[in-house]
Amino acid sequence: MTSITANELKTKGISVLESALEIDDAAIITVRGKEKYVIVGMKKYSKMREYELEVALLEAKADLANGRTKKETVAEHMVRVSN
Repeated sequence: MTSITANELKTKGISVLESALEIDDAAIITVRGKEKYVIVGMKKYSKMREYELEVALLEAKADLANGRTKKETVAEHMVRVSN
């Protein structure tokens, strides 16, 4: 994965990100020598979000199949989560 310093980003702007993403599908931005941020293109980000939502759906289905759910009114739910 390509690494970009915060100073490079500050001086070269978006062009340094575009160059990095032409080489790889993600780039790390370092701040004071420490990896701080990851930049990905929109296509990769959308795919990652899709995977995240798919995992959440699978977890919800598993909860339903294994009886890890509650049936309650909105008022009952609000009391339970407020305590």
